[in-house]
Amino acid sequence: MKLISRYTVMLLTFLLFLTAAAPAALASGTTDNSSGGKKLVLGTSADFAPYEFHKVINGKDEIVGFDIAIAKEIAADLGAELVIEDMGFDGLLPALQSGRVDLVVSGMTPTDERKKSIDFSDTYYKSKQVIMVRNVDKDKYPDMKSLENVKIGVQKGSIQETIGQKIPGAKLTSLDKISDIVLQLQTKRVDAAIVEDTVAAGYLDDIIGLAAAVPDEEQAEAAVGIRKGNTELLASVNKTLDRLKSEDKINQMVTEASLLMADKVNKSQNIFQLFWEYKGLYATGIGYTLLLSALGVIFGVIIGLIICLFRLHNMAILRWIGTTYVEVIRGTPMLVQLMIIYYGVSLTFGINFSALQAGIMTLSINSGAYLAEIFRAGIQGVDRGQLEAARSLGMGRGAAMRYIILPQAFKAVLPAIGNEFVTIIKESSIISVIGMVDIMYQASVVKNLTFQGLNPFIIAAAIYFVMTFILSKLLGRLERKLGASDRR
Repeated sequence: MKLISRYTVMLLTFLLFLTAAAPAALASGTTDNSSGGKKLVLGTSADFAPYEFHKVINGKDEIVGFDIAIAKEIAADLGAELVIEDMGFDGLLPALQSGRVDLVVSGMTPTDERKKSIDFSDTYYKSKQVIMVRNVDKDKYPDMKSLENVKIGVQKGSIQETIGQKIPGAKLTSLDKISDIVLQLQTKRVDAAIVEDTVAAGYLDDIIGLAAAVPDEEQAEAAVGIRKGNTELLASVNKTLDRLKSEDKINQMVTEASLLMADKVNKSQNIFQLFWEYKGLYATGIGYTLLLSALGVIFGVIIGLIICLFRLHNMAILRWIGTTYVEVIRGTPMLVQLMIIYYGVSLTFGINFSALQAGIMTLSINSGAYLAEIFRAGIQGVDRGQLEAARSLGMGRGAAMRYIILPQAFKAVLPAIGNEFVTIIKESSIISVIGMVDIMYQASVVKNLTFQGLNPFIIAAAIYFVMTFILSKLLGRLERKLGASDRR
């Protein structure tokens, strides 16, 4: 029981560490706007050029666009520093409702359904909806009726998705990013895509063009999303928008963003040129992936060992807790667990974990369930007579487990722990969906920057392979070294 108590204290210390770090996330995710706080956190989906998109400027990846320019003006008028949180479009509303971000500026249309959840500023921009098709199909869709029963790509959670749902028989493919929708169109997985005309301009080339068909919803309005009840921030935003409109600055911002968007990179770059040009982005991704994976395994080992000892304990309640933990965690997808920790905890308890904290917790909790079973198999594989012999010599159960059983079990399960580390490195890519800048996130950024759908991910796959291959070799050497020490 003493051994379990020690590890329980370690687990609680880990949880307290993450909880203590939560105020930092809260400080970066919320702003006391009533007193002109130091930070204004913007939620956006930076794949919607020219509204907001990634661009390498002076060798550094930046999020630019006229939405970002507007947000900077809002922050300047509030005397605040603008902090940009990039995430999937369908995650913007939960982030705003939970207080993770202060406002959303992402070309969002103030629909009646959205107004039930958040407040909106005055409209700052209007655009038309268009149908993008492959150039060879330009004449195939003369009107909206011709789109019936057609495969159509739309952005998930957008007004374009609502338009597509009204087309009889249309087979919708809803994705987070516009660039992914364009790739679906180029690779003939969809036959058409509904986007705003301002956005479509950045993708028109010798492959992609516009159809004659135009949705009945001729215009879409864009407004700033604000958490319900935050009337002071809403008033400040509207005041800034009024000033920008009176000075005709928004049209100027749109023009500047469109010119920046038109300055596309060379699509003919081969994979080696691509990697060398964006090596800085991939290097950052490698750093975060290793950090996530290493901490995920370390805390996973602690959690797994505690749960394992619970499952092997004589007390029925501890065995039930351990078994329930393992079955629930192994029986639910890691992505669901991530959403619960990142959004659910925030909405329910008001605790905003950062993307890094949520990622580490998710990987640790998920890995702990599998490591618990690995440790249990290792402990049960040690000859039971050794525990009885230790007890007969006067050693307590905890001491016997610590000095006799666990060292032997650890050596036996080391290969399995190594495999779990390799698995976590690969599964950490899931964390990119909440904006964690790991390898997979950076590969998506490079894809959006270059309009290449294959090479950025081949580079990411090569990086993952090199990392896991090196780790496997190191673990193999460690295993042989431990085996040699046993033979001595």
